[in-house]
This record gives sequence, structure tokens and C-alpha cells, in this order.
Amino acid sequence: MHDIEAIERATLAAVPPRGQETWNDWLLAFDAGTVGRCHSATPLRHEAPAARTLAGLEERYAAQGLATVLRVPELPAFDAFRSQLGAAGYVRTKPTLVQAGRVGELAGGMPPAVDVQLAPTAAPDWEQVFLGEGFDPVDGASRLAILRRGADSVFASVREQGRTIAVGAACFSHGWCGVHGMRTLPAHRGRGLAGAVLSALARRAQERGVQRCFLQVEEGNARARSLYAGRGFTTAWGYAYWRKEEAKT
Repeated sequence: MHDIEAIERATLAAVPPRGQETWNDWLLAFDAGTVGRCHSATPLRHEAPAARTLAGLEERYAAQGLATVLRVPELPAFDAFRSQLGAAGYVRTKPTLVQAGRVGELAGGMPPAVDVQLAPTAAPDWEQVFLGEGFDPVDGASRLAILRRGADSVFASVREQGRTIAVGAACFSHGWCGVHGMRTLPAHRGRGLAGAVLSALARRAQERGVQRCFLQVEEGNARARSLYAGRGFTTAWGYAYWRKEEAKT
């Protein structure tokens, strides 16, 4: 079994919410942006939640002036809890896979032919991919602001004819390399740019002595899942967001 708590804490190190709290083996993130991981609660152990878990989580999010949003693993241990959520008016949405792998496989066999630049911050040209054609600018701006708060991160970019066309980021925390923010402009997809970005991030992880890597990908994103499978990622567990209709992830 992968180190669940380390992965969850490393996730929030990369996309830090404005506030967070550990309560009864749950990690609670408090924020108002569009990144679901930054304003949802997730368990640090994959064991059946205690009887009053939902009530306690709702109290804590209410105290922050936020709707309660949960990331619940799609595992048998949470069957009864998911039934409780459904009975309380929560709705399952956005099924997502947590995938893990080895940095050596992520790096690939040969250095990429594509020139990938690495920087400690997200420069304006890196940002433009998030805000560019084919992406939601509001969501992109929110994600950028959160990624910028990440500790010990590196930002990768591929430039062509003076324009950044593909980006990605990695955060080194809790013994893991977490991959985040992978985006390629629609007109440049299918050229192996994302793979080159992954290789560059993995080589930086190797320089840091980090051996394990993880990422999160929406279950329905077949293109990304195929790319990650080719680099040795396998699914550690899946989860879905649970929220009431008025809450947003």
C-alpha cells in the first residue's frame, strides 16, 4: 500500500490552501478557489469513518464559512459512508484517480529531443498556457495563484517561436515528486511535448534523490491516462468529490 498520508500532504504542499487542519485522521483544506483539492476534506487512512465523521466535518467547514466538500476514496471501506452522504443530499462528481510510479520510469530511456526549460517560479509566459485558448480563464487564474504558493516546486515549459506551448510543474514533498499543472495548447497536442515535460521534471527529481512520483488525473481523461501509463504510473486508488448541489469543487 502506498503511503496515503504522505501523498495527501504532498498534494497540499503543491497546491496549498489558505488554511488546513487535521481532524480525526482527515485532512481538511480551506480555500475559496476553483481547485477542488484546496477546499475539500480527505481521509488520511483508508478505513471506515467513525459514526459522527460527517457531522464533525460539516461543523468545521461551516466555521470557515465554506460548504462541505469531500474527496472520498472509491473503496469498500467507504461504502457505508457514501450511502450516508447520499442520504444527506450529497452528490458524487468528478471521479479522479491517484496514480503512482517510479521516477526512473517517468524519466524515460533517452533525453527528450524537445528543449524543456525549468524555473523555480511560474513566469508570465508559463502562465499564458493556463490562460490561453482551450482553457477556462477563471479556473486557470485560480490554479495559477494556488500553484504559485507551492513550496519547493519547479515549473517546466516548452517554447517554440518565442511562445510557450506546453507546461507542467512538480513539487518535492514528503518523499514524493508530485506532478501537477500539465497542460499543452490544443494546437500542439500529439507531438510528445507533455512527455518531454514529464522527462524533464523526473530528471530534476532524480537530481534531488527522489524516487517516487504521483499525480492525479480525472478518470475520463483517456489521453492523459494513456500518457501516464506509458511512463509506469498505475492507479493507487480512486476517489470522487461529494458535495451538495450548492457547493462547487
